Amino acid sequence: MKPELTLHQRTLTLKRFPVRKNETLQAWDAADEYLINHCQEMELDPERPILIMNDSFGALGCWFTNQAPVTSVTDSFIAKQACQENLERNQLPPISIIDCLAKLPQNPQLVLLKQPKNNRLLSWQLQQLCHLLPADCMVIAAGKVKEIHTSTLKLFEKFLGETKTSLAVKKARLIFCKANPSLAKPLPRPTQWDVPEHKLTITNHANVFSSDSLDIGGRLLLDFIPQDKKYQDIIDLGCGNGVIGIKAAQLNPQAKVTCVDESFMAAASCRENANINLENPEQLTVVNANCLDNFEPDSADLVLCNPPFHQQNTVTDHIAWQMFCDAQRTLRKGGEMIVIGNRQLGYHEKLKRVFSNVKLIGQNNKFVVLQSTK
Repeated sequence: MKPELTLHQRTLTLKRFPVRKNETLQAWDAADEYLINHCQEMELDPERPILIMNDSFGALGCWFTNQAPVTSVTDSFIAKQACQENLERNQLPPISIIDCLAKLPQNPQLVLLKQPKNNRLLSWQLQQLCHLLPADCMVIAAGKVKEIHTSTLKLFEKFLGETKTSLAVKKARLIFCKANPSLAKPLPRPTQWDVPEHKLTITNHANVFSSDSLDIGGRLLLDFIPQDKKYQDIIDLGCGNGVIGIKAAQLNPQAKVTCVDESFMAAASCRENANINLENPEQLTVVNANCLDNFEPDSADLVLCNPPFHQQNTVTDHIAWQMFCDAQRTLRKGGEMIVIGNRQLGYHEKLKRVFSNVKLIGQNNKFVVLQSTK
């Protein structure tokens, strides 16, 4: 896959993060190109901020950083790393990159919003913008035609203001909207619910998987978290709201538990849930990272994992592969990895290749729970 984006006599070299050999996916899409082309004739104020939301790998941040101060808002540690590396790769000035819970810059002249996979995050961001935007600021959102539904446009109408759409180009479409101050409401609080069989109360921010109940995979995995004094260092890899790591901490009060996720909202949810549910919240540490990058080898006794099978809007198995390989490197000899996944994802074969051993320790009609030992 060629990493060069060429538009309007300008070329950027853009790569996804993490960089992989023989990459088959590019670091931008038709929606990015449509936004860039549409904005090419706009007269931008070099002093007023441009606000970019959900920039997958930094294509938009790289394109606009020479035109005005840019603030990029993302819930993804990986997207942040990709943007920073692509800025350096193209010798471009840095931009401000903040997470979705941070305060937005005042008086932006333009908002460019890539449609997120999660409508809860979209609703949260539109409500943020309605409080913030001056009357002359246009919001231009972009996404794949097949992912912009009537319900999507209704969210813009409900939370931000009158909405119009463009024609489709290369299977992408733009949405145009300006903020209507009369629609501004207090930002919604995170959802919260109980898991009574495990005596847990769980809080979720907008972009965390399974917003108002415990997902069925996580519920099954809870029943297979081991309890043993031999576990001194436990990792919940891809922790989401932290329910697995928190239960592991309750069962193993002697252990240090590290919860790892690339979502900033997941990390915030996990920290809040540790404070709610643990007698000693300091037993649990929350880290934003790409899998187990920069974790010391031979430093953990148990890794618990419910791997994602998509990155942004792309279905992929490379995240699971990296999680399994990173866990094998990070575990001490005799350490264990316990994984839950849909039956059809083939994690049994992947774990066997990485660890040379795997056994089935639990299952239901949809999921399997697998264990491998280093």
